[in-house]
Amino acid sequence: MTEHVESATKQPSDETIELAHQLFDWAREGQAERVAAYVDAGAPVDLADPAGNTLLMLAAYHGHAELVRALGQRGADVNRLNDRGQSPLAGAVFKAESEVVGALLDHGADPEAGQPTARATAEMFGQAALLDGVADGS
Repeated sequence: MTEHVESATKQPSDETIELAHQLFDWAREGQAERVAAYVDAGAPVDLADPAGNTLLMLAAYHGHAELVRALGQRGADVNRLNDRGQSPLAGAVFKAESEVVGALLDHGADPEAGQPTARATAEMFGQAALLDGVADGS
């Protein structure tokens, strides 16, 4: 006779879900010290929203270089793609956020990652200068 075994996956509490939403908001707002403190206390550095946007992706897209640097220093995956295949670097290039682009490249962001790539995005939107001096991966 077999027993029904419930999934070992425990659903996060309402408080945990609320904290995750707050972290995403703080990343969008660029609250570097606050987000870094929570990551240092154990929040996942690559925490992602339901669309696959990480804290770093949100900070990059919204132009917060200080937070991008802080997350990169804590091991965030600068090349992690969201569910649409977009990279943080391509988002920063699209938004013409030169300081964020520099911070991402300093932490090893790949201009050929994602679809479209950051390099293709730069060409499409007349932002090729943002990637000047970055070696072509081909």
